[in-house]
Amino acid sequence: MAVLIRLPLILPIAFIGALAMLVPAAYALTLDQHAIARNFFYASLLFMTLTGMVALAVQGNRRGSVARGNLLTMAAAMALVPVMLAVPFAASQPDTGLFNAWWEMVSSLTTTGATLYSADLLPAPLHLWRAVVGWLGGLFILIAAIAILAPLRLGGFELMASPQDQGLDVDHRVRLSSAALHAPRIDPSLRVWRAAETVAPVYAALTLALWVLLLLAGDDALLALCRAMGTLATSGITPVSGPVGQTSGIIGEMLVFLFLIPALSRRFWPGGGELRASERMHDDPELRIAAGVVVAVAVVLLARHFIAVIETGAADERSLLADLARAAGAAWGAMFNALSFLTTTGWNSVQWEGARTWSGLTAPGLMLAGLAMFGGGVATTAGGVKLLRVYALARHGEREMQRIIHPRSVAGGGRMGRQLRGEGAYLAFLFFMLFAISIAVVVALVSMQRIEFDTATILSIAALTNTGPLAGAIPLTPAFEGTAGIASAPWSGWSGLAPATKAVLAGAMIIGRLETLAVLALLTPDFWRR
Repeated sequence: MAVLIRLPLILPIAFIGALAMLVPAAYALTLDQHAIARNFFYASLLFMTLTGMVALAVQGNRRGSVARGNLLTMAAAMALVPVMLAVPFAASQPDTGLFNAWWEMVSSLTTTGATLYSADLLPAPLHLWRAVVGWLGGLFILIAAIAILAPLRLGGFELMASPQDQGLDVDHRVRLSSAALHAPRIDPSLRVWRAAETVAPVYAALTLALWVLLLLAGDDALLALCRAMGTLATSGITPVSGPVGQTSGIIGEMLVFLFLIPALSRRFWPGGGELRASERMHDDPELRIAAGVVVAVAVVLLARHFIAVIETGAADERSLLADLARAAGAAWGAMFNALSFLTTTGWNSVQWEGARTWSGLTAPGLMLAGLAMFGGGVATTAGGVKLLRVYALARHGEREMQRIIHPRSVAGGGRMGRQLRGEGAYLAFLFFMLFAISIAVVVALVSMQRIEFDTATILSIAALTNTGPLAGAIPLTPAFEGTAGIASAPWSGWSGLAPATKAVLAGAMIIGRLETLAVLALLTPDFWRR
């Protein structure tokens, strides 16, 4: 452990990525796909050797600013490590090129889950590799939230602390203060390894439990494993196209639904106790907002389908019992999809298509995009704006309405309630504005390649919220300017894009994963000032 602590964090991250290449290598060997097995095995040996040599060379070097190393490690892990992860992928798909393989690995590591390839054309070991990278990306985010973002009061932690303790300049809230950047705190590597020792066993145990349960529900081994990893990491990566319950039925969807709940609040994971806005679980604001949103969306969508059935007169042609069964299925499909897109996983229920067929309506794409923008819990694997920021703005708006009616009233809620309504709401509004500006900038850059505006908007939202399957849930106008090889799927919204557009969207995925405030912190002069 002492040796690992002295190393730059990027080296252990790269070594773990190289070690993980042995998983698809072993799986490809069992399938007698020896060429793919060799590609991953040789790449694993190569990069483990390189990282070991670099570790020996830099072990005695003195490291610089704690905060600088933390944030740069996150940025490098999301942008540079995928180059290494893409090498065996590109070697196994020689017609795709290293750039497309890098893009695929960025999408997986940021838990976006967008893919350039058709599920039935990509070899099974490469599907497993995508799922493993996405799973490792989710684990890294859970660890980084406590070990990297928490000390800097970023990533949602800024909502729960007073301005003096946030590490943010009071007059310029977007800039990190020099004291917070260069204060002699606990060694960042030690903090990361302590967080990993706490979070990784729980994360792995939940993944294993869901894998076994999905196997019992009827999924095959690869599908169940990818579903389990994609659920806990909220990456939405799957080796097949189609709904979750395609083979395991409603039981499988219920299991996935249950294991998506940890993406709604950090309280389900070890660490991050300071993010708890309430002592009791039933008072947790993120869980209450999530429950309200999921139920409200399900009710609205069910009413939408019922109204369509009544208007078309289809209900008169079927029995009442059949309509009730379809209504129950539509309600479940709406609830599952609402939670899936709220946690930025992006999977569909097997009842989703049935509800659309029953009513004859198309998918409410804007509602799904709105759920993805809401996002899940702060310091979880989910992307988006995050529920705690929504709650802070809602409480602030509620308080302002009370002050209009009762100007001299005094609000309760304790210190945490006052913090969220005041400084927390201010910072949440600031983040909302930055998020909106990010969407506008990405849409403008994507639209420069003569892509339909609605397609550019959905792709930009999907990238910034790390909800790649959103592009497949909404009918888009495809672009066929590029290709990722014979296994590509240019009709799905991603593969047909030009390389420049793919680069912009890859950057949007990284920004969405790091969050805009952290990216701005990297750009402030105080960050680089010694």
